[in-house]
Amino acid sequence: MSLPTKVPHLMTLADLTAPQINRILLHSLQLKRRSEPWLSPQTPGKKPNNLRLPSQSLFGKSIALLFSKRSTRTRLAAETSAELLGGSALFLGRDDIQLGVNESARDTARVIGGMCQGIFARVGEHEEIEELAKYSPVPVLNALSSLWHPTQVLADLLTLHEHAHKFGAQVKPDIMGNSKSMILPELPPLTVAYVGDSANVLHDMLVTYPRLGHHLRVASPKQYRAPAEVWSRVKELGCDKDIWWGEDPKEAVRNADVVVTDTWISMGQEAEKAERLQAFRGYQVTEKLCREGGANPNWQFLHCLPRKADEVDDEVFYGPRSLVFPEADNRKWTIMALFDMLYGKWELSEGV
Repeated sequence: MSLPTKVPHLMTLADLTAPQINRILLHSLQLKRRSEPWLSPQTPGKKPNNLRLPSQSLFGKSIALLFSKRSTRTRLAAETSAELLGGSALFLGRDDIQLGVNESARDTARVIGGMCQGIFARVGEHEEIEELAKYSPVPVLNALSSLWHPTQVLADLLTLHEHAHKFGAQVKPDIMGNSKSMILPELPPLTVAYVGDSANVLHDMLVTYPRLGHHLRVASPKQYRAPAEVWSRVKELGCDKDIWWGEDPKEAVRNADVVVTDTWISMGQEAEKAERLQAFRGYQVTEKLCREGGANPNWQFLHCLPRKADEVDDEVFYGPRSLVFPEADNRKWTIMALFDMLYGKWELSEGV
């Protein structure tokens, strides 16, 4: 198979169609099911059944993790995913290379692309990753930027699909009667409430959830709304028709099946802490807020982590509604799927 003439990059889920997104989610689940037996403790003297290696599309290949920001989940997911796919990941932190000190993004992209087969970049301003993609001879995947966070929203979606039974969906076992099947459970149309700052996670939600049949209700102070370049993508994709946006968090959670929040103070915004804490007073996700706002009785909670108690109280965060740790676990499988499809095969849509 010949490679496409144009190097594929992924900056945001707005760049993908709904079928492409669903294909990535399905592939994530399949890689997860195939990998789990290899990662589980083995019983001495007992041979595991049906062991099959996941795709080894990164065999002999190296992926550069170009991170200018701190990371826990994204770094862990990337390094362990590359290894499971037969490759290796090279962590390149801010103080490890010449980028931004003695070397331009253009030259750095060319040098890394000459020795590695993919770049997974976690940057500050979104323009930084666009510059890398412009000059890179290998695929560039956005691990996080000021505007977008596609890998996080994929993990959120996979988590919701895996918990579809909590939303009234009938989850059928596969033909062998296995409840842990390779089939992605279908989600009914959901009302998803987001309460908090308009940041990169919400931005990828805005361009994704409505195209998958879900309704978004967002509450944020009026001075913390999506920037024009994000909202233009929202309107371009026709997603604005399924988005309600106001300032009252109680209004936002009305009829919500899922309630989501994120940090109010992102990396680089520490100087604005006092101002932001004041602006977001009353936005903490609690049982009381969701009960008074009229969320569905069985509402579930998501947070990309790391979490601060101002954003959500312990009762919700550590309680039975919380899906935050399965959500964190799924960062690995969705990133693994993207590594396989983007770096290993240069294809995000066709069968893998």
